[in-house]
Amino acid sequence: MSETKTLQYRTDGPEDGPVLVLGPSLGTTWHMWDRQIPELSHHWRVLRFDLPGHGGAPAHPAASVAELATRLLATLDQLGVERFGYAGCSIGGAIGAELALRHPHRVGSLALVSASPRFGSADSFRQRGVVVRTNGLDPIARATPERWFTPDFAAAQPAIVDWAVQMVRTTDPGCYIAACEALAAFDVRAELSRIGVPTLVVAGADDQVTPPADARVLVAGIADARLALVPGASHLTPVEQPIAVTDLLVRHFSSSWQSADHPTGMTAIPAPPPKPVISPVQPGAEVVEYGHHVPEPLLDTRSDAYDQGIKVRREVLGDAHVDRAQSLADEFTDDFQDFITRYAWGEVWTRPGIDRRTRSVVTLTALAARGHLDELAFHTRAALRNGLTPTEIKEVLLHTGVYCGVPTANSAFAVAQRIIREETSPEG
Repeated sequence: MSETKTLQYRTDGPEDGPVLVLGPSLGTTWHMWDRQIPELSHHWRVLRFDLPGHGGAPAHPAASVAELATRLLATLDQLGVERFGYAGCSIGGAIGAELALRHPHRVGSLALVSASPRFGSADSFRQRGVVVRTNGLDPIARATPERWFTPDFAAAQPAIVDWAVQMVRTTDPGCYIAACEALAAFDVRAELSRIGVPTLVVAGADDQVTPPADARVLVAGIADARLALVPGASHLTPVEQPIAVTDLLVRHFSSSWQSADHPTGMTAIPAPPPKPVISPVQPGAEVVEYGHHVPEPLLDTRSDAYDQGIKVRREVLGDAHVDRAQSLADEFTDDFQDFITRYAWGEVWTRPGIDRRTRSVVTLTALAARGHLDELAFHTRAALRNGLTPTEIKEVLLHTGVYCGVPTANSAFAVAQRIIREETSPEG
């Protein structure tokens, strides 16, 4: 068995200081935290890391947020770091939540910046992967300013905007796609109550990617959590409002990090405790403290075949398609939908003999040959999300034309062309 891969990193601050780890957003490098380092490194040994394929890091894609967390722990293990504080932005925040849930003995205190318990929809991230696979990262890079920054900041700081665009352009496409898949699968909404470390949740007031409503879900679910809403900030809050974010992190980690006489063995930096309920934080961030109660999730008594089937069906066809099919089901068709989910998706699509890309090739061929054009449309979309490129889909249909007839292939090409244009458009 090969050794667990590690992550590219750098450290700043005193070698003997308590370790504070900073996690990046998708498409950025550790430099997104540059303006926090002068202050944070006075108190902590700050470790920043790059995601795979970002910032020149080795392009070894990670299939899940859990795998990214495992690689980070392997990196810290090599450095002899057992306990640490953690602050992460966006996917970096997802890694922090994963660490707090699966490895709570390692995390002394947590800050989740521009984060969410579930990032948008799985469909949106899988479609972003299709766009990158087809067009490269340039369309994503060009759309970066409007996702990451407020219009006023983008207009006033063109050099930073150019830097952000260039960061995305120089990311390895395969690693970016893998990170999109990891975010598509990430969902810890039902587990938030198990996060037991003191947590600060930071949200940009103008963030459209992970809006303040997402931050409030985190705060409502985590027992010991506070919310900081930063005005004049969008998604890349540490870059757009560096003073506010730095002050928030210093206050949080200074007051909430568990002390040396606690079994965690982590030394706190002395500081006065934050004010209760509402506390102004310069320059203008609002900190709100909440009480929490999250009901236990309902038990699902359906069979393993159904549970696995609905999971795979959503991953392959997308939430929107499955939700639409289920919403149209009634007493007459409900058993048929249940049958499809259990048998086709829970027993056949989950078999280990061939991968999903190959299953998509077989499915496209069969649907084209039989003239099932409605099903061919949504399975063309599924094939793109399973990793087939438009060129590969074209070759499948050409091959089908030889063995199933030109009229069959002609109809299939028309359907596939329409779907590919919809799915690979950078504006889609």
